[in-house]
Amino acid sequence: MANARQRLDRFISASSQIPRGDVRKLVAARRIKVDGDVACDTGLLVDYFSHIVLDGKTLQKNQRRYFLLHKPAGVVSATTDKTHPTVIDLLRTSGVSDCALNDLHIAGRLDRSSTGLLLLTNDGEWSKRMTAPDKNISKVYQVTVEKPMNNEYIKAFRDGMFFPYEGITTKPAQLEIIDAYSARVTLMEGKYHQIKRMFGRFRNPVLKLHRVRIGNIELDSTLKSGLFRELTQNEVRLTNSC
Repeated sequence: MANARQRLDRFISASSQIPRGDVRKLVAARRIKVDGDVACDTGLLVDYFSHIVLDGKTLQKNQRRYFLLHKPAGVVSATTDKTHPTVIDLLRTSGVSDCALNDLHIAGRLDRSSTGLLLLTNDGEWSKRMTAPDKNISKVYQVTVEKPMNNEYIKAFRDGMFFPYEGITTKPAQLEIIDAYSARVTLMEGKYHQIKRMFGRFRNPVLKLHRVRIGNIELDSTLKSGLFRELTQNEVRLTNSC
């Protein structure tokens, strides 16, 4: 999963048991290629997605992968769980190979009862951009609550709420009331159970929480619950510009 960089000589030594001091000789003999080019420097920085070849043998060729899943209720946003089915289980039963699943992680979780858009990737830098608080990536949810809402809710969400357990005040959030019991909420962050806790200030339980958008990526209306697809190149590109 990690995109951490390391020196080429360190990678070659770790992956082939060749002493680091000998890697310089391999470079001088033009026996190593990185991303199709002959390596000229043992200090070249490589990462998880660098295509590295020694004497015609591929040592590493990891592909970036990005999945969009329509998460159903009852499924855990985790890679493994001893009690409940996970989102990885959904991908596996739909035919994604174990090799492709091994290094996936979730970019922005949903709790077990919540549904909707979930993103999975093996690109750590991309997921950091999607979830880092300072990036201000918007997340949009459809919410159904137990009791009627009024305009006081709109102001409270806009002003932010103090969470004493963490000692923080939430960023301004947009609440659009659709009818007395349903609303559209836009957050620029994702604190623990944030939406449920914000409605909890009004003692108004959330009955349904469904995420429809993260940044520039929207949940396909044609994608049925439990199904997934790969992100398009355009979706990845748009997200990189967020």
